[in-house]
Amino acid sequence: MQNRLITYPAPEGAKGNSDFTVRVRQGQGEWQQLFSYNVRVDMHDVRNASMVYFDCSGAVEVEVIMNDGEIKEAAIRPLSANIDCVFSGNRLTFTMDGPRKISVEVNGDRFHNLHIFANPLEDNVPDPSDPGVVVVRPGTHRTEDLLRQTSLKKSVIYFEPGMHVLEHPQLRIPSGMTVYIAGGAVIAGALVCDRVHDVTIRGRGLLYMSDFEKTTYYRGVEIAFSKNISVEGIITVDPPHYTILIGQSENISIRNIKTFSTRGWSDGIDMMSGTDVDIDDVFLRTSDDCIAVYGSRGDFFGDSRNMTVRNSVLWADVAHPVMIGVHGDHAHDGDTIENVVLDNIDILEHHEPQDGYWGCMAINAGDKNTVRNVTFGNIRVEQFELGRLIDIRVFHNPKYNPSPGSRVENILFENIAFDGTCDNPCVIKGFDESRVVDGVTFRKLRINGKHILSPESGNFMIGEHAHRVEFN
Repeated sequence: MQNRLITYPAPEGAKGNSDFTVRVRQGQGEWQQLFSYNVRVDMHDVRNASMVYFDCSGAVEVEVIMNDGEIKEAAIRPLSANIDCVFSGNRLTFTMDGPRKISVEVNGDRFHNLHIFANPLEDNVPDPSDPGVVVVRPGTHRTEDLLRQTSLKKSVIYFEPGMHVLEHPQLRIPSGMTVYIAGGAVIAGALVCDRVHDVTIRGRGLLYMSDFEKTTYYRGVEIAFSKNISVEGIITVDPPHYTILIGQSENISIRNIKTFSTRGWSDGIDMMSGTDVDIDDVFLRTSDDCIAVYGSRGDFFGDSRNMTVRNSVLWADVAHPVMIGVHGDHAHDGDTIENVVLDNIDILEHHEPQDGYWGCMAINAGDKNTVRNVTFGNIRVEQFELGRLIDIRVFHNPKYNPSPGSRVENILFENIAFDGTCDNPCVIKGFDESRVVDGVTFRKLRINGKHILSPESGNFMIGEHAHRVEFN
């Protein structure tokens, strides 16, 4: 594939951040300056960070100028990207080998940092001149007008670059529709797939929700009672509730999504009573759980199974990077949550002041749920602020669970690496003689380079009613 670099000017009125000036180029080509968007991070002490994005194939050179002060130290994370930088005075440069999602942190500051999202090139971009495309110019839009236009044999809603405001903040997408948000477009609004099928949401633009009241509880993208839904490429900024909700839906594909959140219950991607969900290449910086897998909750009922999260970066300024099992059908026999895979994941943060909500990788079975056949593979955990590495329990949290869970079984951790310090022990324990954890295997668990071959060497607390916990 030929090397290419595509940048997107920001629309007039977009909220910028002047902490850094960022330019990119390929080879000895001309430098192109990127617009630095303002993104808010961390619920406990909301602060303003920076974000830039572009598309590329092939290597890209990046120049970062710190506009207020001198660079004394710098880090580029995830550390697994192995990106070395050179800095002098207030200027920092480095080369990326292709599409990546990284954080540039100057002088140890993780909260006023620079997020760089280098997307892969897009395939099959809709043609605005195609007769099946409704082109939406920048401005304020009545959602009923947009849908009325699509009812006339149109199959694509194409939001042009520019600022868009949805007068009713939620656009409810009909079956068979593609919503395309072009690079350089910013939409103040949310997207809903409710009881529909064969819907695609894609592009390079932003859903901007920082000005929404928390009481609205809007999600960036809501997928309910639907099937064959694809969401790809967009960025969500500060949704009042989850970035993506998947409720009682099947055959869902989430790819190359990036998000930031700062409110309570502003999780990343939450899956409830879902089947066959594939999440790939996402960057979730959230002020609640990044990834959550539940059974029944609210209007959604049933088991959850066949869910994969891979090739992704998770950054939980609050709560868990991964939480599995809390909610289920407690009024009846609970639910089964099974066949969950997390593979090739970088965890950059876990910070939770409440010790009942600890765990970078947490399985907490409540509400009579059974959680089984879960694999954590090729996970890299960097130094985090507050919590614990692993928490596996059948538990009862009266705040959220009318009933304890039933069982956790057949859990595999393979090729897990944690480089850092954490005094809080990992925990594995059941609830009572009939509600147990049974079968947890650790293969190639390394803490600071040391292979962990026993609970004691890894600071694990194996509690009551936990059986067949093996380290090898």
